[in-house]
Amino acid sequence: MPKRSRQNKANLLLLKVFAFAIVFVVLMAGLYYRHQINVQQIQQQELLKQRAMQSRQNFVKVIAPIAQAEDKPYGILPSVTIAQACLESNYGQSDLAKKYNNLFGVKGTDPNTSQVMTTQEFVNGHWETIHGRFQIYDSYQASIHAHTMLFVNGTSWNSKQYQHVLAAKDYRSQAKALEIDGYATDPGYANKVVSIIEQYNLTQYDN
Repeated sequence: MPKRSRQNKANLLLLKVFAFAIVFVVLMAGLYYRHQINVQQIQQQELLKQRAMQSRQNFVKVIAPIAQAEDKPYGILPSVTIAQACLESNYGQSDLAKKYNNLFGVKGTDPNTSQVMTTQEFVNGHWETIHGRFQIYDSYQASIHAHTMLFVNGTSWNSKQYQHVLAAKDYRSQAKALEIDGYATDPGYANKVVSIIEQYNLTQYDN
């Protein structure tokens, strides 16, 4: 084989090796970059979770003593009220809670003390978006007080509306009584309340 031909083949092989090396380096750099992006995304998601958890815990700390003061004299468990407020106001982040201190989605009729808002309600087996007039409160304390009095005094058409809630002695039965007595339209309401109570150890506020 002529010397020039062998040299050309050697150069071609060297060029192929060099090209492969470049492709390999670019591929590894791309994989490393994607890995770093994934790591950053995971870290950001974890940070957001931690901030959300801290925000929720702070909300609980704010309303817990209010629920204790309002509920205990009537035998209502603060843990249930706290969990309801967390669930219905998205831990104080709903528009109703942030703008009007309405933690429980309480409806209103007087235009001077209520505001029209959009919400979701479970009607005839499915969720519907409705426009309703909701009560305005000047503080969380006023909202929780009204919530307590609703159970104590019942509704305008039935003073015994929440008799099972008042008679219940533990958080599970009291949460279930909310459904029995027609408080919520959501068929999974009681389970959601119980889940929040257990997740955040809210029974500590019942003692």
